[in-house]
Amino acid sequence: MNTPIKLAVFDMAETAIKNDKVVPGLLLKAFLQHGFEAQINEAIHEQMGYAIPEAIKQILTSHTTYQPDFSELIGGKIYATYKAEIKKYCRSNPEISPEEDALEVFETLQQLGIKIGINTNFDRETANLLLEQVGWKDHPLIDIIVCSDEVCKGRPHPEMILQMIAALGIGSPSETIKLGGTLADILEGQQSGCLMSIGIFNPNFSKTELLKAHPTHILDSLFEIIPIVERELSKSPE
Repeated sequence: MNTPIKLAVFDMAETAIKNDKVVPGLLLKAFLQHGFEAQINEAIHEQMGYAIPEAIKQILTSHTTYQPDFSELIGGKIYATYKAEIKKYCRSNPEISPEEDALEVFETLQQLGIKIGINTNFDRETANLLLEQVGWKDHPLIDIIVCSDEVCKGRPHPEMILQMIAALGIGSPSETIKLGGTLADILEGQQSGCLMSIGIFNPNFSKTELLKAHPTHILDSLFEIIPIVERELSKSPE
């Protein structure tokens, strides 16, 4: 028996909202300001999609200068610098905008009886700045938003998605699909037990890179999810 889809969870940055690779750029800037060299950019790329504090920790752990006490201290400073920079960007950048077709896709899915969730590795304060910039604060097409600082463990752990499922009264993770543009997004959907864990092609990760996480699908645009969902729903008994 096929399970109908009750919830679609979209990553916020570079999936639902355009931000032109700002996260890796500002994170690199924060590392550079604290004495690291530009070569650390590759390690930053590998951690994109993960909760930022955890990403910083993993980058420092793998760095040649790693010392537990020093890395914990400098990690806090790097994160504080990054947060200041991302907030400055969100408040002043008029180029932040919804991804093409995002609202149309949300509306179509809602008409099919599917709730819309957005999750993000941003903290709530930063996420609200982005939402306000695109006019999505308290938007009727978005049923729930969960941020990484509202759970014990962020992406790729399943806690953000499981919190959505519980809050919305969804019966099972298998009634949920996850869409995002990083390896961490795909892994999050898989670890949550989602029916589909879908990669969205974006400027940060190539299709070849996304395939390494074994997504159920890779899409070039958000609107491509509609026929996939319609086919899945057509298999389910009414």
